[in-house]
Amino acid sequence: MSQCLVYMTAPNDDEAIAIARALVDEQLAACVNIMGAMRSVYRWQGKIQEDAEIVLIAKTRSDLVPALTEKIRDIHSYDCPCVVSLSIDGGNQEFLAWIDGQTRSDTP
Repeated sequence: MSQCLVYMTAPNDDEAIAIARALVDEQLAACVNIMGAMRSVYRWQGKIQEDAEIVLIAKTRSDLVPALTEKIRDIHSYDCPCVVSLSIDGGNQEFLAWIDGQTRSDTP
């Protein structure tokens, strides 16, 4: 199996925690790191925006990314939430096996 990291953002701590708990509870992610506040500058609907956001990084399997993305789209407050998958090319094999063991054994 291949594993990946999924980078996401949320508007505040409460939503970040809710997303993280939902992903781990449904075994779509083995773990979700919630990082402190950051500032994002971006163009949205033709205007430059600047907002505080929270970063989340989920550890999961590549085959679960579509279901994880759909779950985030269902519960996220943003119209177009940031959800991007980054492949893991190597690392501690015991940890990578742990990710496999903590996530769904069936792909929905």
